[in-house]
Amino acid sequence: MKPDRLAAALASLLLCSAPAFAAPPGSSAPASSASTGSDSGPTESLTERLMKPLSSTTTGTVTVEGKAISYKAVAGTLVIDGTGSKESTPEVAMSYFAYFKQGVDPSKRPVTFIYNGGPGSSTVWLHMGAWGPRRVVTNDDTHTPAAPYQLVNNDYSLLDASDVVFIDMPGTGFGRLLPQGKDDAARAADRKELAKKIWGVDGDAHAFSRFITQFLSKYNRWNSPKYLFGESYGTTRSAVLAAILEGDDNIDLNGVILLSQILNFGTSIDGPGADPGNDLPYVLALPTYSATAWYHHKLPKYDGEKLEQLLKDSVEFAKTEYRDALYAGSTLDPSKEKAVAEKLHEFTGLPVAYLIKANLRVSGGMFEQQLQISDDLATGRLDTRFSGPEMDPMAKESEYDPQSAAISSAYVSAFNDYVRNELKFGQDMKYRPDVYDANFNWDMKHRTPGAPPWDDGSGTLNVMVDLADAMKYNPNLKVMLNGGFYDLATPFYAAIYEEDHLPIPQSLRKNITYAFYPSGHMVYAHIPSLKQLHDNVAAFIDATDNQGGGK
Repeated sequence: MKPDRLAAALASLLLCSAPAFAAPPGSSAPASSASTGSDSGPTESLTERLMKPLSSTTTGTVTVEGKAISYKAVAGTLVIDGTGSKESTPEVAMSYFAYFKQGVDPSKRPVTFIYNGGPGSSTVWLHMGAWGPRRVVTNDDTHTPAAPYQLVNNDYSLLDASDVVFIDMPGTGFGRLLPQGKDDAARAADRKELAKKIWGVDGDAHAFSRFITQFLSKYNRWNSPKYLFGESYGTTRSAVLAAILEGDDNIDLNGVILLSQILNFGTSIDGPGADPGNDLPYVLALPTYSATAWYHHKLPKYDGEKLEQLLKDSVEFAKTEYRDALYAGSTLDPSKEKAVAEKLHEFTGLPVAYLIKANLRVSGGMFEQQLQISDDLATGRLDTRFSGPEMDPMAKESEYDPQSAAISSAYVSAFNDYVRNELKFGQDMKYRPDVYDANFNWDMKHRTPGAPPWDDGSGTLNVMVDLADAMKYNPNLKVMLNGGFYDLATPFYAAIYEEDHLPIPQSLRKNITYAFYPSGHMVYAHIPSLKQLHDNVAAFIDATDNQGGGK
């Protein structure tokens, strides 16, 4: 019997029915300071300081679901050298924040490497919202008031199940590219070359693989059960990184945990109009449109506790009548087009006339702009439960994401306070939450494993083969997919579609598990979903760490 991914997704609705609270659940014991020292002389430049690893060590206690856990925290940087002729030449300093449970055998303790995506983002979001010992308090689906922000004990830190290592992408956090040269011009040229080499699908994954192997040696964790946890583009990175670790570095992973997955960018609902003839994004986003319209009371037929039925109906319509209508293209009969538009209206809340004008094809930005335009509101992208004033009511697509605007200040401000006052690191350094500036350019080229020599990796990015290769290379590798029903950046039905189309033998399908939540891209921003996410991930680690408990 083949598994029903949709049924698994809908069953998740029953697991997160408790109300969400913005109030703090209590505070953890303060971390005690035991800094190893990271200050340098005032004449030394930041690049010069970062040529050597920096670190600060503190201790603390977190209470996870009623159980107190003592931990050691290390905030610092590792220096990643080049390869080949530049094997001993520093190329990038990557910042990290590691938490180790005390009083256990570290060689048998699971360790999970965690990162956000972007590409171009640090890991402040998963650190302060999901798995660290401290959590920033934000409103559930509205704009969080300005400072002062609350930092509280994280009842759902992952430290009960695994040691955790938050890794910031090269160029973000306290890390920087490390250009070499005898003068400013030479260093500027080298920086340009480093950016070209590292800021891309393959260069980034190789930098992470070298970080992980160095970390395993530095902290003597080669024999620990190992996990990757990536969010958003971090799931793309995980697919490539898993293939590198397994195939090149001879490191078998116990598990790969994916949150808000995107492996095939041909399924993205962001700007699909640039790829005419590919109608798949519209089909895969429709269930998220439906869930969002229901949340904002735009679907009277499904008012009340009818989300589960709505999603079943929406998926069925999307993969049958709607898909067929899009496939017909310009040959679609006008009467059929009108009939399909009327059904789309029932599933999206958008006007029939608008849907016909849009040729039945509504991008994510168009939906975000249109759903609540009668109230001059834009709908969130990362989390469609959020709304905010529309910047331009006459625009075709929404110009900003109300969810990002609602919580970013809280996360960034709370972290900058926490890292300096509790982790005792970075007092005279700048933490970059991202690297989105005029000099940032990401290379989306990727050479798929087994690609012919003439394939330079151009075209739409798709790393499904990478994940499949990792699973075939290590047939014991387990994969866990998590997603939110209100995520329009990486719609949940698109993630199901990708996993169902992984090129793996049927015998390996059982190695993939699924969990979905009534939340958005950052599932953990909704506290009942964070609890369920924690319990699911902790259970996944417990079932795959080859320990039999006792962590």
